[in-house]
Amino acid sequence: MSEALNIQLPIFEGPFDLLLHLIRENEVDIYDIPIAEITAQYMEYLQAMEALDLEIASSFLVMAATLLAIKAKMLLPPTESGEEENTPEDARAELVQDLIEYLHFKEAAEQLQDLHDLTSLQYSRPNVEELYLSLLSPENPISDKTLWDLSRAFAEVLSRLPASPPMLDIEREQVTIQDKTRDIVAALKRQPRGLPFSVVFSVCRSRVECVAAFLALLELIRLLKVRISQSGVYDEIYLYKRN
Repeated sequence: MSEALNIQLPIFEGPFDLLLHLIRENEVDIYDIPIAEITAQYMEYLQAMEALDLEIASSFLVMAATLLAIKAKMLLPPTESGEEENTPEDARAELVQDLIEYLHFKEAAEQLQDLHDLTSLQYSRPNVEELYLSLLSPENPISDKTLWDLSRAFAEVLSRLPASPPMLDIEREQVTIQDKTRDIVAALKRQPRGLPFSVVFSVCRSRVECVAAFLALLELIRLLKVRISQSGVYDEIYLYKRN
């Protein structure tokens, strides 16, 4: 019973990739390529591909023709006319120059791939300032207003609230963000020309209700249902319902 013969050929991106492989395997100087030997090995590789019924790209065949042409010229005796044009050495030098350029591009591509692999393992911290600015309306005349301005305005509202009474056993206040969202939307409908930021919290009876109202406002801004505007630094912030 005969055993199956497994043949594995290395995969090359193109003819120059194959030539560089043969040069490295033979440990020869790229500036002094033994054309006859390299051509023979190159043709053996193409024959192996044909034997395995593999499709050979046209670029490999063009390179094979080039190598055979250079080899044929180098086997011919030198002419006595003294003409130096189109000599086999010139053809080989041109091939070497193309190989060197290909090698430079190949090394650059490998370095870029290594850099890509390295950066793909890294995660940069998002720009919090840009994230907050994205919540503001592009119609805002003060372009540097951020969520911190809303937070500062909210802190001022809290500072005007009376101090908390001594701790007592009282029933837990039931205030939801959904309730405050409905209240803010209703207030915006009543004041389409602009609802002052402070008015949103003027009806709040406790800090818990203020916090719920503030979270509801942030959610409306995130959902692009409310836009904010301020005419000047430290002026009142106004809320508008988006259409």
